[in-house]
Amino acid sequence: MDFQTLSAARYSLRKFDSRPVEQEKLNQILEAGRNAPTAHNYQPQRIFVLQSPEALEKADACAGSHFNPPVILAVAYDPAVSWKREYDGKDHGEIDAAIAAAQMMLQAADLGLGTTYVGMFEPDKLLAAFPEMAGTCPIALLPLGYPAEGAHPARLHTDRRPLEELVQYL
Repeated sequence: MDFQTLSAARYSLRKFDSRPVEQEKLNQILEAGRNAPTAHNYQPQRIFVLQSPEALEKADACAGSHFNPPVILAVAYDPAVSWKREYDGKDHGEIDAAIAAAQMMLQAADLGLGTTYVGMFEPDKLLAAFPEMAGTCPIALLPLGYPAEGAHPARLHTDRRPLEELVQYL
């Protein structure tokens, strides 16, 4: 599939099949996150693969949305590693981690899997539930898996503002 078709077809999957994600596909998705561009190539993104029933239950308890996927990728960044802009101290870790998340979401779609970007979760509760994440700043949970039968894009998926509203040529 060419990129334009892939980027238009990818949607936020909210209904997952219980089928497990093959390790080979998971590895390709994680590699897409590893290869993401980051400010000064500092690579502060940190990805936590939650797939045991216990880990999925703990993550679900921290989120406002519940999709019951076979895998959740918790995407975070390490502020001790991320680049800070010299002029104002702007930390680019969240941006870098979001770029990694976007690349993983597109790779998943290319492999026939679905994701959704969940920002509605309690970061402090997630950090308390997973001590392995200490020192990181979680930015998103990415439920990951195969679409369940009948899964489809949300009604608003294809509603897009005209390009003229979003782009200015100066």
